[in-house]
Amino acid sequence: MDNGTYLGFDYGTHKIGVAVGQRITRTASPLETIRSEKKQVRWKAIDRLIETWRPAALIVGIACQPDGQDNPVTPLMRKFCRQLEGRYHLPVHPVNEHLTTIESKRWLFDEANLSANKVQEYNDQVAAKLILQTWLNYHETAA
Repeated sequence: MDNGTYLGFDYGTHKIGVAVGQRITRTASPLETIRSEKKQVRWKAIDRLIETWRPAALIVGIACQPDGQDNPVTPLMRKFCRQLEGRYHLPVHPVNEHLTTIESKRWLFDEANLSANKVQEYNDQVAAKLILQTWLNYHETAA
C-alpha cells in the first residue's frame, strides 16, 4: 500500500544526499547527507532511513551529459538503483538530475545566504530535494 512517502537520493561516490517527500502535500525536504567510506555505500544509514520513513518508493537522480550520453558516474548511479531495488524490494524511479547540483548550490548561496562551507555541507541533500521534487511535480501532472 502506497503511504505517499518517498525518499530521494543524490548519489555521489563520496556523499549521498537524501530527501523525504510526501505525495499528499507534493513537497520534498532535505533530510541528511550520508558520507561514503572508501567509496562504499553506507548501507546501515540507508537501512535506518528506510525503517524510519517506510517509503513507498525510492527516487534516484541519474546524471547524464547535456546530449543525453552517460558521464563517468552514470553507470555507478544505475548500479546504486539496482542495489536499492534488490536490497529493499521497493520501486526505484530514476530521474534526470541534470543541473540539480548547480541549482542547489545557487539556492543555498544566493537564497539561503549560506557560507561556502555550509553550502558544501548541505548541497547534496538539497540536490536530493530537487530530484524528489521534480518527480513529485511530474507525478502530480501525470496523475
